[in-house]
Amino acid sequence: MKKAIIPFLLLFVLILSACGGQSSEEASSADDQNENQEESSNNEEKSSDSSSETITYESENGPVEVPANPERVVVLSSFAGNLMALDVNLVGIDSWSKMNPRWEEELKDVEEVSAENLEKIIELNPDLIIGLSNTKNVDKLKEIAPTVTYTYGKVDYLQQHIEIGKLVNKEEQAKEWVEDFKERAQSTGDKIREKIGEDTTVSVIEKFDKQIYVFGDNWGRGTEILYQEMNLKMPEKVKEMALEQGYYAISPEVLPEYAGDYMIVSKNEDTDNSFQETETYQNIPAVKNDQVFEVNSKAFYFNDPNTLEYQLDYFQEAFLGEQ
Repeated sequence: MKKAIIPFLLLFVLILSACGGQSSEEASSADDQNENQEESSNNEEKSSDSSSETITYESENGPVEVPANPERVVVLSSFAGNLMALDVNLVGIDSWSKMNPRWEEELKDVEEVSAENLEKIIELNPDLIIGLSNTKNVDKLKEIAPTVTYTYGKVDYLQQHIEIGKLVNKEEQAKEWVEDFKERAQSTGDKIREKIGEDTTVSVIEKFDKQIYVFGDNWGRGTEILYQEMNLKMPEKVKEMALEQGYYAISPEVLPEYAGDYMIVSKNEDTDNSFQETETYQNIPAVKNDQVFEVNSKAFYFNDPNTLEYQLDYFQEAFLGEQ
């Protein structure tokens, strides 16, 4: 009888052992799951903390609390290229930036917006908005997200990039680019002046609407590089009329008075450029001497790092045959 009971006792012990082992494994698995959940929760909390961190940016209108690492920026001005150069994500840009043919692919999924279309801006859920001092609806924009505006020309074009670098917490990256760019642009300028002559003049012109404009040294279209960094000379008449304001409107008849030995013609194919077919234009020495460089105005408008690099490459090839 006792011998018959022993097998049952052994079976019972095995069952208990199995149950005990299973409970231990389940407990261990539960512990692992709890640890994973805690780790995931901690990571999410850290990510949330990171995205909610702010810095104080000293804008021209006073201190503004802005995201330490902005992830959804709306630009209502000509600063899209500055943000692109600093690897900041854009969700909305102005119409001028949107029409830039060089940025067509990179910005194809970025919405075109204006300060007048507040509903669209709200839908984009920006965490930072950047505009100019004359941007409309600034008070309403501030209700959507921290908003910073700049007065065009209040600081020079390179300091402007550093300011935007400060705004998006990438000041050192901006400074490094500025120092490197100045060195390369000035070196190129030395080579160009050596080739064409120290006193050789260069003018920048553009047909817009029904007027022809000549430009000073701070109105985009390559003027900053040509005059400020490369130290090329502008014609005296341009210096007299356009240097202070940045641009000056003239009629086609007086263009020869403002034409340099070399001319950069910022050309928009959507505009009537028939002035270039006139006898007055054809008799300008720069035209006769084949010293006119035509550029796409839509790609040449701005003075952000992205555009400046493009302009520098263009001038190196145009004046020196270097690429």
